[in-house]
Amino acid sequence: MIYRDRADAGRRLAERLGHLVGPATVVLGLPRGGVVVGFEVATALRAPLDVIVVRKIGVPSQPELAMGALGEGGVLVVNREVLESALVDADRFAAVERAERAELDRRAGAYRGDRARLDLAGRTAIVVDDGLATGATARAACHVARSLGAARVVLAVPVGPAGIESGFADVADEVVCPATPVTLFSIGEAYDDFRPTSDDEVIELLRRASGG
Repeated sequence: MIYRDRADAGRRLAERLGHLVGPATVVLGLPRGGVVVGFEVATALRAPLDVIVVRKIGVPSQPELAMGALGEGGVLVVNREVLESALVDADRFAAVERAERAELDRRAGAYRGDRARLDLAGRTAIVVDDGLATGATARAACHVARSLGAARVVLAVPVGPAGIESGFADVADEVVCPATPVTLFSIGEAYDDFRPTSDDEVIELLRRASGG
């Protein structure tokens, strides 16, 4: 165990992000646990907090294998290597994309309510999750942040696999990860309390961060 809970992880992660304090910085938490960590980071950096909702577009026969990802604002990231190797045609891809887009819009609306998505144009976007295992979702989030206009993308997680910095060099300008155990079988191993985060908790933290 490295962290007591996600709030503890967020406070300790923020200690490594002090160089990013400034009016151009925005914190983007991945739902659900990443928003809890991100809330503490945003509070410490005195930065606005928003949720970054992404959806993986899985291969129909292997849903865990991403052939692309979706983000708000119509962002679409396609992994053409997977798409071609899985022999997925345009119609099947489009069908999965439509279903995932509908779910993305539903979740974004539920989390953000009537608040507008924060404008990332020209800003430093700190993408926060509660840890990385495969990293597919975080990778998609970094792509989305860049596609939405972020001038600089920083991936910040409390725990991840060794070599995480080089593994994300193609999508993030900087990676901050205080703990990189030699063996990491699950993110929960790094936490004393890793109970699931509810949608209600995410909504409440976003509301508090926005001053609502």
